Amino acid sequence: MYTHSKQFITSGLAVQQAKKAIVMLHGRGGTAADIVSLQKVLKLNDFAIYAPQATNNSWYPYSFLAPVQQNQPALDSALALIGDVVSEIHAGGIGADQIYFAGFSQGACLTLEYTSRNARKYGGIIAFTGGLIGQELAVGNYKGDFKQTPVFISTGNPDPHVPVSRVQESVTILEDMNAAVNQVIYPGRPHTISGDEIQLVNNTILKS
Repeated sequence: MYTHSKQFITSGLAVQQAKKAIVMLHGRGGTAADIVSLQKVLKLNDFAIYAPQATNNSWYPYSFLAPVQQNQPALDSALALIGDVVSEIHAGGIGADQIYFAGFSQGACLTLEYTSRNARKYGGIIAFTGGLIGQELAVGNYKGDFKQTPVFISTGNPDPHVPVSRVQESVTILEDMNAAVNQVIYPGRPHTISGDEIQLVNNTILKS
């Protein structure tokens, strides 16, 4: 049930014409088209945009705070799908330092998990309400050096899905891996992407 086809949609510039690419990951119950629609408000005019589609609109079945085994094999399949999309972008001539990632909620968790398992200098990482995955974080899974990749991580306080404590744990791990993290906690914010978050990301990570 939770196998992922090599399915993604593209938008923006063709990869051969673009200097930058972004991988966008939708939340649980969302679609690739939903997350791509953020190009109306994010500064993505000069990007090749890639958005994988999760089988049954969910990257893995349970909470990101569940034991990892409960979310297998879906989680490994989702991580492999992102790897396939990144390979496609590389094949189009764009290097890792010009690849960006953005996700919301379940997609934000997956964004952080993939990039932390494959840390290197990326263009930027945007996690709208997310944290690293697992009941306990398996620090041994996270390898590499972000080389000061800019990272934005947010959540609400409280948030029904992503507790502040997990965001803070994730930030510590990313900073230990040499990421330049901007963590923002919004008191009382609903489980959504706020205008303030859009503006912050546009003015910092997507500013060039």
